[in-house]
Amino acid sequence: MAEQELIENLGSGAPQLDAATLHPWVWGSVQGLWSSGHFREAVGMAAKAVNTQAQAKLGRKDLSEARLLGEAFSTKPPSGGHPRLRLGDDDGSDTFRSRHEGAASFARGVYSAIRNPSPTKSITSWTRTKLLSNWQRSASSLDGRRGRGDHAVSADDISNDAL
Repeated sequence: MAEQELIENLGSGAPQLDAATLHPWVWGSVQGLWSSGHFREAVGMAAKAVNTQAQAKLGRKDLSEARLLGEAFSTKPPSGGHPRLRLGDDDGSDTFRSRHEGAASFARGVYSAIRNPSPTKSITSWTRTKLLSNWQRSASSLDGRRGRGDHAVSADDISNDAL
């Protein structure tokens, strides 16, 4: 079924989807489900793993999924209890604004529609969840909670076993 979906969505010359390119905390949480053909469940679990890591990275458990990442990718400066994820330095450009607005919209889409895919759309949903995972993981976190300005936390500062 997964191979057929790739052919239908991307054509016969479709790129190979390699689990080795997934971050270990995503693949590790879904490998058994995916390998046993439970694709829909694997996509849902991958989305939950991305959410859990985002909550840990941002230090927020009061929000989750669409709202958490939508707010985290906001171009507004961080404030007490509202850290932000940054995909690059804020140089005031339209590119900076567009990248963050796009990431926020994409995150809302992943959690609003893609997280609960139909059984025939699991591969497509998987690749979108993977992209969101990569953005969230590689973004720097700006934390305005300390009252002494922003504190940048790189993705590498977050331990894989922080949960």
